[in-house]
This record gives sequence, C-alpha cells and structure tokens, in this order.
Amino acid sequence: MLALDHQGQVVRDSGQITGLDPGGGTFGPDGRYYVGLRSRRTILAMPAALDGNAETLLADGVVPFPRGFGFAPDRRLYLASGVGPSGEGDNTIVVFDRGEAARGRRLVADPELSPLDLTLAPNGQIVVSSEHPFEASDAVTSVREYDAASGELVRVFVPDPSLGFRRPRGLRFGPDGRLYCVGEGHVVAFDFSTGDFLGAVVDLPRLNGQALVLLDLP
Repeated sequence: MLALDHQGQVVRDSGQITGLDPGGGTFGPDGRYYVGLRSRRTILAMPAALDGNAETLLADGVVPFPRGFGFAPDRRLYLASGVGPSGEGDNTIVVFDRGEAARGRRLVADPELSPLDLTLAPNGQIVVSSEHPFEASDAVTSVREYDAASGELVRVFVPDPSLGFRRPRGLRFGPDGRLYCVGEGHVVAFDFSTGDFLGAVVDLPRLNGQALVLLDLP
C-alpha cells in the first residue's frame, strides 16, 4: 500500500504484503486504515503511517463477496456482500456491532439490491451503489439508501436513463454535500438532500471507474 501527496509523490510505503489483493479502503474511527481483502474475503487493518503490523478485523470468508464497507460513528461496521461472476453469493448488507466483530448479522433484505460499493452518509444512513442483476446486459443501475438501524430501503437515486450510466462503483460525498458515483464512462452527481439527479460531472468514454476521492483544495 502506498500513500501519495497532492503531486502524486510516494510519501509512505507499507512494503510488500503477501496476498493483499485489495478492494476498497477507508480510515476507521480508531485512526487506522482499513482495506478489503478480496481473495480472503475479509478486511485488513493497518496503522495510518503504513509502518506497523497489519491484522485482519474479521474472519476470512466472513461474506462470500465483499463489496465495500464503512464505519458508523459508534464504530459499527457495515459490509456489503454481493455475488460473483458465476452467480454465487448473496446480495445484502451485514452489520457488525461494536465489540462483536465475529458475529455479523444480516441487515438488508432487498431483492433489487446488487451492491458494488458502500459508504455512510452524513445523516448516518447507508448508501450503496447497485447493478442488478450483476453484470447483466439489462441491469438496472441505481444508488440506494438504507436505514442504518432497521435496514429498510429509504430512497433510490436513479440517473437519467438517456445517459446510459453503467457499472456504478465508487461512492463519495463531496465537500458540497452532494453524492458522487463513478462508473463506466462517467462520474455522476445527486443532490442528497432532495434526491435529484444533477447529471454527469465527468464524461470520459474510456473510463472504467472503480473508486472516487474528492478534495477540497484552496
């Protein structure tokens, strides 16, 4: 794992980590950096300086296909679980309560969910990018908001169909409070307060976006 400055220069280097196979990462409430381990199907915790021992937060194979995760202020961990290319797995969100990392519980049961990334909204709710059915030619692309306590579906954010937005992946809230999602060919934006689709803020035909970071620079 590498840390880069604003000029793209490497300022921290973890050194080689055997079997890393990373997928998504975020800082946790304890200040450590957490990264998904796709082949081991768990989450790795690293010191923020990338200079100490790494340890797994959850057991290997905790869900069939991890598809993004996020921490709530009370340190609950929400982990999206999707399906693989051959259709095995499940489509849900699992929550791990503070101090009970070994015993996750299924929180969301939404037949139209196929998660690809997850983040926590400023209002504390769970927000997930979804492509259902996964990788199907007629898949429905959406961003879905769930109640963090009950797992109930709250809202569905839908891009304008004429845009042809596909393969939604990385989700981020910007300094302006808007919700951004990157996918194939575009980065799109939503007004999170109203749910309105605001259009494409990036249009790049060869883009196959997997993650998104927004910086509030002077």
